[in-house]
Amino acid sequence: MHSRFFWKLFSGYVLLVVIAVAVVGILVARRITRDMIADTERDLRVRARLVEPIALPFLGGGDPAELQRQVRVLGTDIATRITIVREDGTVIADSEEDPRSMDNHGTRPEIVAARETGTGMSTRFSRTVAANLMYFAVAVNQSGERLGFVRTSLPLTAIQDRIGGVRRLVAFVGIGAAVLALVLGLVVARRVTGPLASMTAAAESIAGGKYDHRVPATSQDEIGQLGSAFNRMANELQDRLATITEDRSKLLTILGGMTEGVLAVDGKQHIVHLNAAAGRILGVPPSESLGKPIWEVTRIRQVNEALERVLHVDGDVNNELHLDIDGRDRVVQLHGAPLTDGQGGLLGAVIVLHEVTELRRLETVRQEFVANVSHELKTPITAIRGLIDTIVDDPDMPEDTQDRFQRKIQSQSVRLASLVTDLLTLARLDAAEGLLQSEPVDLRDVVRATVDHFRADAEERQVNLTADIHSEPVVVLGDIEALGLLTNNLVDNALKYTHRGGTVTVKLLADDAARLEVRDTGIGIGAEHLDRIFERFYRVDKARSRELGGTGLGLSIVKRISTTHGGSVSAESRVGVGSTFRVRLPLLDQGG
Repeated sequence: MHSRFFWKLFSGYVLLVVIAVAVVGILVARRITRDMIADTERDLRVRARLVEPIALPFLGGGDPAELQRQVRVLGTDIATRITIVREDGTVIADSEEDPRSMDNHGTRPEIVAARETGTGMSTRFSRTVAANLMYFAVAVNQSGERLGFVRTSLPLTAIQDRIGGVRRLVAFVGIGAAVLALVLGLVVARRVTGPLASMTAAAESIAGGKYDHRVPATSQDEIGQLGSAFNRMANELQDRLATITEDRSKLLTILGGMTEGVLAVDGKQHIVHLNAAAGRILGVPPSESLGKPIWEVTRIRQVNEALERVLHVDGDVNNELHLDIDGRDRVVQLHGAPLTDGQGGLLGAVIVLHEVTELRRLETVRQEFVANVSHELKTPITAIRGLIDTIVDDPDMPEDTQDRFQRKIQSQSVRLASLVTDLLTLARLDAAEGLLQSEPVDLRDVVRATVDHFRADAEERQVNLTADIHSEPVVVLGDIEALGLLTNNLVDNALKYTHRGGTVTVKLLADDAARLEVRDTGIGIGAEHLDRIFERFYRVDKARSRELGGTGLGLSIVKRISTTHGGSVSAESRVGVGSTFRVRLPLLDQGG
């Protein structure tokens, strides 16, 4: 059985014979066809002009149903199909069909020609009436405005019958033209190779990255099936590439947003991926590092050694590195693992770098804090227990000695209570900043309350306590209790470390921010201590601090309250001259 490809070639030969016969027939039939077409065109022109006055009122806005009725009657009377078309191509009446079921006729050749020149004629097969028709259209105008078109049409059966007779005559001599079929083979070959050439061009285009290129596959033969298969392959390839591209974009977005550094290399240790966090940790620009060997990009020996071990020795690697980054010692956790393909083959290695400097610092701070708390709590508790045991064990203790021991117990109890209170305050500030109240607070009221509270204490210590408070409201958003604790601690510290006859000045100013300044003429603080005085339990003079009842947490509380309210605290001091503590808090915008 011959293939479709064979029958396509054979049909091409037959087509060439038909063409040869048609050439002979055209010479005879052309004259007859031209005359009859001319007669039919003149007839259609006259009939269109006849219908034009009838259509004019309805194109201007008349009842389409009445126009349809008249057109049907007139079309039957003159044996002509009549179609009335608006300017926009909408059919409003037709003598043979329901205009509501007809397509827009704005693009019909005769309508297009009539729109441009006033009249238009075309001949074609009508799917509506299933016959070849000649169409003539004339534009309908009123006051210089085109309202629509009148189109008349007639079947060409008479012309076709006469042409058919000529064709039958010519068919008898068609056998003589069979020799021309050999020449037709070249044409058929070209028609066959055309789709193959299109497929070749499409394949090259896809190979060049243009994945939307397709080949026409309209036929149902083997070449058409090949074209359809090619297009399905191209669609599948495009979909898979889009999926891969989307997944890669998501992966790069995820890796780029990670706080951990991610470094991936191939089997030769050339960098294939380096996210921003890894570039920051290693001190290299990610965009300039891709494709380069890792040993050229970074000189950090531990990273190179870890990659070497992952690729050639251990597989997974976990290390903690101590690196000098931007002049600061940093602690980085390194996790390395091999990259493999679906069959387990080694493709490269990936390194994840997680900076834990702050975590280690917090662990150290926590350990020191626990040790300090244990020591600070143990001291008054031990003293209280020892004093009580002495009183209990010596019932004959003199009354004055017993009174002295009781006063010491009271003093240690007060110190212990202060320590616990300060620890609870810090715990509340550290654990949940959101638990603090957020409301407008006029700092003038807070400062006045603090100064009034310590006025008697200052007089007892013979220290001059003065206040310089801004005349206008100084409003911040915060917790009034916490802000009161901040000012109390600063003023209390200043009074404790100022000698008799000295001065403590409290200033509250407002410019671009609220500024609280507590200045004293006390013993001062050495420059070597200024960087640490806000640390918890840090004391410049431990003996004097305990003697004065200090817990070592007051300035830590001041700093924590300041930062919790979005502000800052600083200090400057000179030994023997005095100290100045400054707190800066953002003002509340009351612009409306």
